[in-house]
Amino acid sequence: MKLVLIGIQGSGKSTQGNLLSKQLNIPYLSTGHIFRQLAKEKTKLGQYIKVIINSGILVPDDKTIEIVNSYLKRPEYKKGYILDGFPRTVYQAKKFINNVDKVIYLEIPEKEAIYRLVYRNNEERADETIPAIKKRIEQFKKFTIPVLDYYRDEKKLIEIDGTQTIEKVNEQILKNLGKQLIKNKIKNWKIKNKKIIAIVGLPGAGKTDAANFFKNKGIKVISFGKIINEYIEKNKLPHIEEIHKKVRMELREKYGMAALAIMNEKKIKEALEKEMIVVIDGLRSWEEYLYLKKTFPKFKIYLLAIYADKELRRKRLSQRKDRNKLYGEKRDIDELIDINMGPTIAYADFLVKNNFSVEDFHDKLEEVFRIIYYTE
Repeated sequence: MKLVLIGIQGSGKSTQGNLLSKQLNIPYLSTGHIFRQLAKEKTKLGQYIKVIINSGILVPDDKTIEIVNSYLKRPEYKKGYILDGFPRTVYQAKKFINNVDKVIYLEIPEKEAIYRLVYRNNEERADETIPAIKKRIEQFKKFTIPVLDYYRDEKKLIEIDGTQTIEKVNEQILKNLGKQLIKNKIKNWKIKNKKIIAIVGLPGAGKTDAANFFKNKGIKVISFGKIINEYIEKNKLPHIEEIHKKVRMELREKYGMAALAIMNEKKIKEALEKEMIVVIDGLRSWEEYLYLKKTFPKFKIYLLAIYADKELRRKRLSQRKDRNKLYGEKRDIDELIDINMGPTIAYADFLVKNNFSVEDFHDKLEEVFRIIYYTE
């Protein structure tokens, strides 16, 4: 595993780096360590680094990249490493060829960093002054914050609240790496309790896209609306609001307002026998939610509401290849009131806004998934 630690001075990088090194059994090093080691060598490069360090200036980007890439080819770093202090700029990040797995950002406020460095450790860091610390923080903001954006776009960034206790920060890092500490041994994270994620939202909000996001993660998805669509297509009926409503009402007359939950109960039970997480695409009524809670009392059920602005939803629906006439105020009101979807949205555990790009939507879903996945 190849990790990078990023954070302003005082964020706890060295503390967490040393902890992770012992836990993951990979070396922790900083660019400062690399340069100090090289400066001891009686080589041209060693002499060059020694002069740079003694002069108090920064090693140029290209030379830093060359040195770090070369240094990490050594056999002791073959299985991985935890790197602190590099890359400091976007240019360095783009030129770094070591295929970093994850970048861990320990985020703390500027005041907290100054407090830690000056007041907590004043005996150990007597050379630190507030102006010097502030200058380094400003350099971090100018050069390194864009690095976070770069790795965020690369889907490699893990953001951790560094103001928590050392133990809590460590636990959060391990969880995000898919690891957990059990009796001082690192093991792959395993979900202990089975869970159901029920996706709710008005037509065109993006429920199907959300379901596909989870499906692409290998999670079993059960579509509640599939029963209605299959019935209409089997009987060669048109996909118009009147027909859809007629079929829904007939099912509810037969089974009650929890009709789709009742009709999909067997599928859900079979899925939960094999899977730790099951996603329901298109839970409609509050009664369906209550039925699931009653039928699966041992499992945590999360309501995930997907929201998009009204005009945007209707535009999406009108551009569908099929069922492109199933939208409008009448259908929205019918979903919210007649079908009793309103309470499922109002009572949702998570609300994800889907007004922007697909990437933005998926990033938000990923955040929700991580919370659900790691919550016991």
